[in-house]
Amino acid sequence: MKARLPQGMGKGPGSQRDMMRQVQKMQEDMQALQADLEARTYDIAAGGGVCKIRINGKKEIESIELDPVIVDPDDLETLQDVLVAGVNEAIRRVEDESTGEMNKLTGALNIPGLF
Repeated sequence: MKARLPQGMGKGPGSQRDMMRQVQKMQEDMQALQADLEARTYDIAAGGGVCKIRINGKKEIESIELDPVIVDPDDLETLQDVLVAGVNEAIRRVEDESTGEMNKLTGALNIPGLF
């Protein structure tokens, strides 16, 4: 059943119908942007470049490369620290870029649970 609006209502700029179209367009744009962000890859270097991490936009680690100089059996703590720092930086980079791109699209609207 279709609701009938009084004559002149629901038409023209600023109308409810126009606003719904804008919301739908923004939703479509956000879905496309989300797919693009998830397809991206990021290369992160940690520990002065001795640890290189590749992560995708879904926050999945794709690879970790270690320079042999960081692998010291007598100093595993340094290796562990470099790996933790690298993974944290990789996740932070993905989140920062995703948030920045979404904010550009939404005009920094703060919609709870959106992103």
